[in-house]
Amino acid sequence: MASIWNNRISVSIFGEAQGPAIGVTVDNLPPGEFIEAKKLHQFMERRYPGVHEGAEFTQILSGILNDRTTGSPLCAFIQNPRVEAAPDMSRLNRLPRPGHADYTGTLRYRGFNDIRDGGHFSDRLTAPLCFAGAVCGQILERRGIYVGAHALEIHGIRDDEFDYVNVTKDDLVAVRSKSFPVINFDKGTDMLEDIRAASAGGESLGGIVECAAVNVPAGIGSPIFDGIENTIGQMIFGIPGVRGIEFGAGFKSAEMVGSQHNDEFYVDDHGHIRTVTNHHGGILGGISSGMPIILRVAFKPTPSIRSVQETVNLSTMQSEKLDAELGAEACIVPRMVPCVEAAVNIALLSHMLDYPHFNS
Repeated sequence: MASIWNNRISVSIFGEAQGPAIGVTVDNLPPGEFIEAKKLHQFMERRYPGVHEGAEFTQILSGILNDRTTGSPLCAFIQNPRVEAAPDMSRLNRLPRPGHADYTGTLRYRGFNDIRDGGHFSDRLTAPLCFAGAVCGQILERRGIYVGAHALEIHGIRDDEFDYVNVTKDDLVAVRSKSFPVINFDKGTDMLEDIRAASAGGESLGGIVECAAVNVPAGIGSPIFDGIENTIGQMIFGIPGVRGIEFGAGFKSAEMVGSQHNDEFYVDDHGHIRTVTNHHGGILGGISSGMPIILRVAFKPTPSIRSVQETVNLSTMQSEKLDAELGAEACIVPRMVPCVEAAVNIALLSHMLDYPHFNS
């Protein structure tokens, strides 16, 4: 499986949803970086509130000593809270669930993959991704670079957007402390009501996460295949359920004319070159411009729903009914917010390692 990402920083994710543990190894982190354990747990708590007070606890095996990175691979794992009795694997391989990777995974791995609760395809694997991203985020923040996100939209209910030109560190940090990750409290209340209604009806909802990064220096990244968008996009698509990503004005750019989309330059009161607008989302030619990096990530409705669905028996090639999935989650978008932040943290730190003044 292609579960290793290597771009100056190496991130390797291992484990299955109902195996004994899941985890991550991160290599090539700069040595001597102070990593605060409390902040790591606060970050991961946002992914699944309440879990880290119970069974799910991150154990660091190597790479950190006396709260500082050692320069050797950082390896951490999370004990799965419970390992359920093995289900009828032959039945799961025969009857792929609509919207899941059961069918494609069975084809790719000839039926030998662990299919319990999604196995290696499960969104539970975003936990080690969040751990790696939380570590990278602390390293970035000591250089003044902050990444933050919120649930911009769920099932058509839309939160306020970040100010693409003037979004600040304080704006990003403010969302982290909220029990529901939105800017506008009233919109968050509407989203929660819609999620509850979907859950009551056995349905699921998708949505959009908006993310911003501030204080990224101008001149980071490279054109063609190593641009910041390329790196962020590759990390983002490692999150299950992602259907699309856009930067700056995104797909709305196609509706504009050049004079509308171009962001004019000026020199601010501190002698810094900035742009009046930020349709380019802080990236030009794959390289940071010094403006806030703005992106939005679309998530599909989780495929686990409490409804009877049609599938095909792969043994008989006949249609069959598939039972409703009990305990299905109506919307994963709110807890994907820190996952998007984590992916962007890793991508940005990988590029910052090339920055001449990074270790000064």
